[in-house]
Parts: sequence; C-alpha cells; structure tokens
Amino acid sequence: MARNAPLNLVTDPPEPHAKQSLRLWLRLLSATTVIEKSIRSYLKLNCDSTLPRFDVLAALDRAAGKLTMSQLSNRLVVSNGNVTGLVNRLVDDGLISRETDANDRRTQFVSLTKKGRDSFRLMAKQHEALVDGLFAGVSGSDMDQLLELITRLNQSLHQKSGNDDETF
Repeated sequence: MARNAPLNLVTDPPEPHAKQSLRLWLRLLSATTVIEKSIRSYLKLNCDSTLPRFDVLAALDRAAGKLTMSQLSNRLVVSNGNVTGLVNRLVDDGLISRETDANDRRTQFVSLTKKGRDSFRLMAKQHEALVDGLFAGVSGSDMDQLLELITRLNQSLHQKSGNDDETF
C-alpha cells in the first residue's frame, strides 16, 4: 500500500488493537444491555412507566419550559412520528400539556404539567437509586477512571464522525 494512500477500514483494518477494540465494544454493549434491561423492568414494575416515557419526561424536565415537538424529537434523537404517540398518551395521562403556536398552527409546544413534574421527579429519584445500586460494586476511584476513559472514547468517536454534539 502506498505510504500516503487513504486507509480503507474494510479492506485495510488497523492492526494495533483490532481484537481488543472488539472485546471492548462487546463488553460495553453487554454492560449497557444489562443496565438498560434493569431500568426498563424497574420502571415498568415500580413506576408504571416505560423507558421512552421516562426519557420524554426527563427531556421536558431538563428544558424547564416549553419545547416544540421537533426540539423534543431532536433531544431524544428520534423521529417526530415516534414522539407523537408518546406525547398523546402523556397528554391523556395529564403529565404533559400541549399547545399550538398562535403564529404557526403547524407548531406545537409541549411542557410538563405540575402532575408530570412531580411524577417525573419521584421516578428520577428512584431511577438514580437504582442506577447507584447497579454500580455499587464499582469503587469511586474506578468510576472516576471509567468516566475519564469513556469521555475520551466519546470525544474520539465524535471527532471521527464529524459530529460536534457531545451530549452522550
């Protein structure tokens, strides 16, 4: 291969730690899957909620005000269509309110109701306690090190993808 030829990751895989990268990816995926299953199960059994409902409420709580449906979809990294059904059910349950923009009838704003904010804050405390329990076997210094390493991984991934949004 020519010295300055571009690297084709399919035909010319990097040698330094390809197997190690795969092992790391599989361990990250495994840990994430276990954690997510635990959270989904807990929310269903103890909060009568789903993870997507929790995520919508969390996004609205962080916004501390109104969001358009498009803004909400962007924050959740899902399509408007995926959010619409959730929003409809959350409105029916009295957890969020929806209003149409007076200047543009196509634009709808959503926000937490008092009931929604109170409900989410209780779920958030329970969620935090659950996650803390899941990580109970990891020392504080190990968590600090993992956070530092995963932050570097995220930065590297964002640089390679050209995505400057480092929200995860």
